[in-house]
Amino acid sequence: MSDHHQEYQNQLPICTVDPYDYLKIVLNPDGTITRNLIFPSTPATPDPNSDLLSPVLTKDVTLNPTRNTWIRIFLPSKTLDNNNNNNNNSTVNNKLPLIVYHHGGGLILTSASSSLNHDFCSQMAAELSVVVVSVDYRLAPEHRLPAAYEDAVEALDWIKSTDEIWLRGFADVSKCFLMGTSAGGNITYHAGLRVSAAVDELAPLRIRGLILHHPFFGGVRRTDSEVRLVNDPGLPLSSTDLMWELALPIGFDRDHKYCNPTADDGLPDTCDQIKRLGWRLLVTGCDGDPMIDRQVALADMLKKNGVQVVPQFSQGNYHGVELLDITKAKSLFVLLKDFINDN
Repeated sequence: MSDHHQEYQNQLPICTVDPYDYLKIVLNPDGTITRNLIFPSTPATPDPNSDLLSPVLTKDVTLNPTRNTWIRIFLPSKTLDNNNNNNNNSTVNNKLPLIVYHHGGGLILTSASSSLNHDFCSQMAAELSVVVVSVDYRLAPEHRLPAAYEDAVEALDWIKSTDEIWLRGFADVSKCFLMGTSAGGNITYHAGLRVSAAVDELAPLRIRGLILHHPFFGGVRRTDSEVRLVNDPGLPLSSTDLMWELALPIGFDRDHKYCNPTADDGLPDTCDQIKRLGWRLLVTGCDGDPMIDRQVALADMLKKNGVQVVPQFSQGNYHGVELLDITKAKSLFVLLKDFINDN
């Protein structure tokens, strides 16, 4: 570390929040963690007759039994009604766009069945008239990165060839969008980079764009927003540091490409492929999020290098606001609908 960098670090405000207490985790001697923060969960409702008033039906399907990964499908119930009215003749013209969603949780917490993730996907499916596939990927530190990226790619491989009726019958896999919130936004970005070099292998699945919703990135050197919000009650800096320490490959710091894609101001070669494919990237954030500077920097870097980026950064609010206050999601869903329709 240079003298200048050390002097800069010494001038930073100190985060006073104990990250282990904040996250309610205990680090075990074998490198695993005990998670004591209980997130309410919501079961799937696969039977169309089990809740006739529900606007969205859900179903869980095993992805990889060896890895204990699975996906939850969200299907607008009106799609079944329309299909029945059409005498079960489902065509591509009346199939719905597909969003493959990756949930947040700092790469170490929550699942696709956690109520805040379930409710968000359910409302998104209803408001946007889309089929949502939410991926329950492996968590760190038991499964450090790139495990979550591998699970995200495996989900796409599964989707392209599955006989699952809700996808085969009602999802237009040629109009697919990868989306993630927070850590899921990070997964979406890196999974997108991985598959962009071999898109022909995903046919008939065709990705049209990536949606990074409050994406989770970091770095060694603090940004202005991280310094300003060092003790943010919703996402204190000490907690994100710990999440990255637990999620990154052992021996690497926060300037690893998984955490800091803008390190050295360089783009991976696969970004050229994203540019050639014509994928558009929607990047959303707000200035109440300690990571806003990193989100803006990523969007600027991609745009500078010719990637089609739609940046949407708002004033106020906080990290993950649309999940924690679902009433705030309406404006986001309008934005998502426009983005999907424009692709």
